[in-house]
Amino acid sequence: MKALYIASTGMAAQERNVEVISNNIANMRTTGYKRARAEFQDLLYQVQRQAGSTTSEAGTMAPVGIEVGSGVRTAATPRVMSQGSVAPTEKELDVAIRGEGFFVVQMPDGRTGYTRDGSFERSPEGQLVNVDGYEIQPGITIPGNANSVSISPDGTVEVFLDNDTTPTTVGQLQLARFVNKAGLSSAGNNLFVETASSGPAQVGTPNQDGMGDLLQEYLEASNVNSVTEIADLIAAQRAYEMNARVISGADEMMQSASQLR
Repeated sequence: MKALYIASTGMAAQERNVEVISNNIANMRTTGYKRARAEFQDLLYQVQRQAGSTTSEAGTMAPVGIEVGSGVRTAATPRVMSQGSVAPTEKELDVAIRGEGFFVVQMPDGRTGYTRDGSFERSPEGQLVNVDGYEIQPGITIPGNANSVSISPDGTVEVFLDNDTTPTTVGQLQLARFVNKAGLSSAGNNLFVETASSGPAQVGTPNQDGMGDLLQEYLEASNVNSVTEIADLIAAQRAYEMNARVISGADEMMQSASQLR
């Protein structure tokens, strides 16, 4: 009976849906995390009567057809790239993006990563790096005798050296944007990498040409909404249970039919 196989695809799809939701909930407190959602598509149909086919010698046509589907599949798990809330941290190297853009990170394997996580640190050489020690691009080195660091909304990094009363500019943070942000590939460690689907990175100065501005001593929180995720989880559980009942009902029907024989 086809209902067994059709319902099994529904159970598999809802299992994947629960996995996506559970990952969102697990990352509720992850800086700069962007929630994902599961999207589904129906599978091929077996057409038993085509809509518009002739139903009599007089030329009458069937206004609707008879089609039996074969189930569902997971089509995609795109990221929702909406802005997360920003919260103060009182740490001078924490930077939040308010608006469009990603920080550019040089990964150890030579690839370029992109992130919304602005929790930066200083390396032993004074370079601006992320929490894993990956250098922020373009490279910015903060002198060891810097008393304080100032990062302006347009990404200008200034420091006060020793007893100087005027700041010294040591670098300029840049942001990257993409035509299709949802096409970025997740690389873990709060990093995304460019793909053919995302298009090439368009690098520019913060607070210019549509780029977001920067907020020093702030971090962007995850955009996961706990209430929405719990509601989606309950709906996925109910859909899974209903598919399981279909399998149970189809099995009972097959047993009854075998007994009649």
